[in-house]
Amino acid sequence: MRYLTAGESHGKQLTTIIEGVPASLPLTSDEINESLLRRQKGHGRGKRMQIEKDLVDIAGGVRHGYTLGSPIALVIKNDDFKHWEDIMGEDPMEADAKMRRVVTRPRPGHADLNGAIKYGHRDMRNILERSSARETAARVAAGAVAKILLKNIGISIVGYVNEIAGIQAENAPDLTMDEKIAISEASPVRCLDREAGEKMMTAIDTAKKDGDSIGGVCEVFVEGMPAGIGSYVHYDQKLDARIAFAVQSINAFKGVEFGIGFEAARRNGSDVHDEIIWSEENGYRRKSNHLGGFEGGMTSGMPIVVKGVMKPIPTLYKPLQSVDIETKESFNASIERSDSCAVPAAAVVMEHVVAFEIANAILEQFPHDQFPKLKEAIDQYREEVRSF
Repeated sequence: MRYLTAGESHGKQLTTIIEGVPASLPLTSDEINESLLRRQKGHGRGKRMQIEKDLVDIAGGVRHGYTLGSPIALVIKNDDFKHWEDIMGEDPMEADAKMRRVVTRPRPGHADLNGAIKYGHRDMRNILERSSARETAARVAAGAVAKILLKNIGISIVGYVNEIAGIQAENAPDLTMDEKIAISEASPVRCLDREAGEKMMTAIDTAKKDGDSIGGVCEVFVEGMPAGIGSYVHYDQKLDARIAFAVQSINAFKGVEFGIGFEAARRNGSDVHDEIIWSEENGYRRKSNHLGGFEGGMTSGMPIVVKGVMKPIPTLYKPLQSVDIETKESFNASIERSDSCAVPAAAVVMEHVVAFEIANAILEQFPHDQFPKLKEAIDQYREEVRSF
């Protein structure tokens, strides 16, 4: 399974094409829209979320509520395009009008300058429109399809916020998956710790007042994965590595860890590795889950726990110094409409990119042309694992 996205931040639309989804999987636009609308929520979001109402149009690959096995085309219209048509339209512009709209001042922390150097663009709007985090809406749409597939084979997934601006949520190991989902959905910052969530919102408000931005740590929790998904044989088939790649590819993410992650460097081996136990009812289990559901690049059968670090958004209301690429003169970077904190939304994006990698690994390992046969194969494999 793979997907490709197209579209610019203020262009006509975002398009996602997904290939490799099994035939006869139940799929409706309402389920995808639920994910897209979740991405737009969160304390600290900017005015763009009030302008756009992300809703998907399934333009191919689905008929009467079921996938066909052919590529699935998903379209998300940009409602704000009507105000940007003269700037972002595909037709040629007159030379004088074009020159008036050229962006030559790169913003620190963005892709502007590096992208202009790579592709030879003197107008950096050609860079910033595609490098915008707006593109993650298209990735959430792809991940929503993956989540629906996973749900139908007994695998559930949730993303939430562990930390914002150094304010850490207390661990809640006793919460069920349903409780994690309900609490994170009810929290404006998607935090499972209500007291910490209140402090996070205060920090976001303070950053906005100061013209600054703040980052944090998101966590994704996956339940229901059988052991042995992924591979130890080839480096590019290790599932934890593929998840790490997907998470790191999200805009502004600068680090990934599984389970206790970097804390493992500060502990003895006896306090890191998860001891193995067995029962006739459940088969093999671990007494702990320090490794976040992975051993040797494969799932262990324990819940997958992966964290991602998001840096503060680089567009600030107290702008940083930069250099005009035409005049080479120093200036203070332009102020764009922006969020003061997008960590709660990023948790939703992370949830969906992780879902896609997990679903893809499952499809690689089992027969998947027809969804009913995939489900049958997964059920059989689970029984084999339990009685191994």
